[in-house]
Amino acid sequence: MSITILGIESSCDDTSAAIIKDGKLLSNVIANQDVHKAYGGVVPELASRAHQQNIIPVVDQAIKQAGVLKKDISAVAFTRGPGLLGSLLVGTSFAKAFTLAMNIPLVQINHLQAHILVHFIKELDNEKKMPEFPFLCLLVSGGHTQIVIVRNHLEMEIIGQTIDDAAGEAFDKCAKVIGLPYPGGPFVDENAKQGNKHAFIFNKPRIKNLDYSFSGLKTSFLYSIRDNLKKNPDFINENMMDLCASIQYTIIEILMNKLELAVKQTGINRIAVAGGVSANSGLRDALTDRTHNLGWETFIPDFKFTTDNAAMIAITGYYKYLKKEFAGQDIAPLARFPL
Repeated sequence: MSITILGIESSCDDTSAAIIKDGKLLSNVIANQDVHKAYGGVVPELASRAHQQNIIPVVDQAIKQAGVLKKDISAVAFTRGPGLLGSLLVGTSFAKAFTLAMNIPLVQINHLQAHILVHFIKELDNEKKMPEFPFLCLLVSGGHTQIVIVRNHLEMEIIGQTIDDAAGEAFDKCAKVIGLPYPGGPFVDENAKQGNKHAFIFNKPRIKNLDYSFSGLKTSFLYSIRDNLKKNPDFINENMMDLCASIQYTIIEILMNKLELAVKQTGINRIAVAGGVSANSGLRDALTDRTHNLGWETFIPDFKFTTDNAAMIAITGYYKYLKKEFAGQDIAPLARFPL
């Protein structure tokens, strides 16, 4: 008997719904919210209101594009957390109502776990190799930076993580300092392609073990910009590409140095990357470089699966459905939800 999962993602500012049937992706619909760009960051109240407007049409389109009927859906998987509580409430409430009306199981999903499991999404027209267990995953986004041992689809262990800011936040905050739009990461990446990554040197943190820190780097970048602007008011405009290349290079080196240490400590050289920052071209190049020079086997997700999407929620729900890990109607979303 076929297993058809409706996935719902509403952790931040993207409303998304997807259908996965027997592990294969049939549809993945995402509604973005451009309103936040004017504020330089996501405004929680505006995000939750937009989710309320988007959730029904997004789910409707996902079901239609998949070519299934509501009665064909075996269960609904939804993002329980972590994320913005108001946004999570919209997805949670819809998922509860849908499963109650259809008398089907409800499956709670950890957003971070789902990011990792994008590597197991099967597409009808795209055969790809999936990582064998165990493997290491560098989960890096605007809110999280972690090194995770993935032992199976549902068993994961964090062996290193940021003690303050995430790498994605460092990209966005540094971009804001030099006047780039929000979200700044993609703009830094684009400018960095034409810059000299060795033009400027910024302080790197000295953190023990496999943990990360990016708050000091942001401060170093801010002070460097401030001091140079005092000497030359046009410093940013004259050095934009070099600044982007240098800060991107520094962040990636911090990420990769700890990842190399994790490989040495664990003996695992199958490496996956996930999360929004996995779209960064510099990070992808660094992983490809390690593949050639260190013999790593690396797994890099398609760009469409790097940002928040319901396909990752649905595939995680599929594996939890197989284990019959269902949730009750009394379940509540969690702003903080450790992996």
